[in-house]
Amino acid sequence: MATQNDTVRERLPVYKTRKLYIDGAFPRTESGRYITAQDYRGEFVANICRASRKDVRDAVMAAREAQGGWASRSAFNRGQILYRMGEMLESR
Repeated sequence: MATQNDTVRERLPVYKTRKLYIDGAFPRTESGRYITAQDYRGEFVANICRASRKDVRDAVMAAREAQGGWASRSAFNRGQILYRMGEMLESR
């Protein structure tokens, strides 16, 4: 009887599709279309959602609503928020 240690199983690659970031959430694009990103060697990196006009409009509306609260924060606090957001996006 063969065990898992006896057989080497190759894992299939899982290609993730990166979602949009709009108003604090990660929705899928309305159109369902995406772009394939490649590195400098032409190797696959990720699928990236291609935003529709509605997606862009939603993002702009969310940014306009958040602008007042953002402007009232100190530069130090805004830097902390951007740093934390960068960490969150990097860990995905």
